[in-house]
Amino acid sequence: MKTKKILLPVVALLLAGCTTDGGAPAQTPEAQSSGFPTVSNNAGDAPSISKPAGDPPSQLVSQDVIVGSGKSAAANSVVTVHYTLMAWSNGEVLQSSWGSSPFTSELSGLIQGWQEGIPGMQEGGRRLLIIPPDKGYGQQDIGSGPNETLIFVVDLIAVQ
Repeated sequence: MKTKKILLPVVALLLAGCTTDGGAPAQTPEAQSSGFPTVSNNAGDAPSISKPAGDPPSQLVSQDVIVGSGKSAAANSVVTVHYTLMAWSNGEVLQSSWGSSPFTSELSGLIQGWQEGIPGMQEGGRRLLIIPPDKGYGQQDIGSGPNETLIFVVDLIAVQ
């Protein structure tokens, strides 16, 4: 009988460490307290993104959701990606390349938030970018009003 009493707490502790999210990386305490969106980490699938809460950050945020293992993007790279764009203000998805062809472009020709947030990312990776208006589209209305903080989830497919 003593064996059962000891094993039950041990089993409970072991199960408490199990996850049902595929081992998603834990968000940092500041990300959790800041209201940053959470992003699914199912490689090859369109990401699910939770609605953000609170005030948006005033600085660019770049967080790996999945760390890739392929070639790294550099400032002068041509990148092929799938992406989803969400507005911070209302949590509405504004654009997504998922369900169509991936997007290919010179990184140097994209908004400042991508130019600063993508270098160093490796093929096969997924990155969350939270881009303040001054590094995004500024006064331009992209469907949610001017001065929008942008949430991009980017899956890097290829680097040239």
